[in-house]
Amino acid sequence: MKYSPKRRSLHGRIKAALNSDIFGGSLVLGATILALILANSPLAPAYQALRDFRLGIPQLHLSLSVGQWASDGLLTIFFFVVGLELKEEFVIGRLRNPRTALLPITAACGGVLMPALLYVLVNHSGGQEALQGWATPTATDIAFSVALLALVGRRLPTALRVFLLTLAVVDDFIAIIIIAAVYTEEVNLVWLALAFIPLIIFAFLLRRGIHAWWILLPLALLTWGLTHASDIHPTIAGAALGFTVPIVVTTPSYSATKEMTQYFIRRWSPISTLVAVPVFAFFSAGVTIGGFSGLGEALRDPVALGIIIGLVLGKPLGILSTTFLLTHIPSLELAPALRWRHLIGMSFVAGIGFTVSLLVSELSFGVGSTVGSHATIGVLAGSLLAGLIGAAILAPQRH
Repeated sequence: MKYSPKRRSLHGRIKAALNSDIFGGSLVLGATILALILANSPLAPAYQALRDFRLGIPQLHLSLSVGQWASDGLLTIFFFVVGLELKEEFVIGRLRNPRTALLPITAACGGVLMPALLYVLVNHSGGQEALQGWATPTATDIAFSVALLALVGRRLPTALRVFLLTLAVVDDFIAIIIIAAVYTEEVNLVWLALAFIPLIIFAFLLRRGIHAWWILLPLALLTWGLTHASDIHPTIAGAALGFTVPIVVTTPSYSATKEMTQYFIRRWSPISTLVAVPVFAFFSAGVTIGGFSGLGEALRDPVALGIIIGLVLGKPLGILSTTFLLTHIPSLELAPALRWRHLIGMSFVAGIGFTVSLLVSELSFGVGSTVGSHATIGVLAGSLLAGLIGAAILAPQRH
């Protein structure tokens, strides 16, 4: 059957909508709202039973709950895509030119340090358990922040989106380092060494131009499983796999080249956006609030308060202060189209932590504990408040 141009055009529009930033962000938001509704309704026991139901092979240390499969398994796809995007940015993208990238890179560092500092100040007397969540408010959620910018900023300069994307990419890179360095208590070096074997084979085959899924997928799963066995958070395996993908390779016949990172981004980014992150959000955001009294109790917890302050105040203060200082250095300046109003609004949008913040919260406090639930509420409340303030600042001005 032949498709008419009209049908092809409709198919193209549907595909573009499914891959859009706004649709991806809306899907994650819907999954979050549904999780909160279920966790605070008569269906809460069924929701919790599903989240805690264990699947896997105990003999291989892979007996995980459904919620853990979402955070340790599906979220690995998200970090694989992040690794691919980081590889492109550092090799051929915005981060290749140090002078161009210096402002957003430094802004990202400030946007990590200031929230962490404010969190520690709020929780300095809360003991070791509270302090271990210091990294929770340091993240920026690419999907949500870019979706919000696309929603409210149709007339905003392109340079602002580039600045936010660069900042968020560097932020994710820092998050990968934090997860690997801070939230790994004891590493089994034997399993870790074994994980490098399928990883190296994976990289070698790609450099030979081989990208058959039935060869590469088992190697990726083996890398993930061995990384999990080493007690390093397995999402790091996803980032490592992404880093190994070459930008361009020459086929074995040496007659043509293939864009490998783009090939994998096109195939795995929709799975990350439409499946992995929404499912993770569904199982991570479902906390029992307990009505207004429970919400009030959670928001009075210094852990939740520190996360909210870190996301809503720490992110903007860190991003804006470092950017302001650097722009006073000769030869460093903002893109001509950018105004400080744009940067202020964008800095609040960067306070949408969500995906990585929820993951770091789980790594810090576990799932099901009171402090863990309060931390999740802090992430949701802080991300919502930061996003609303950023949207209000960036919304088209009426004259």
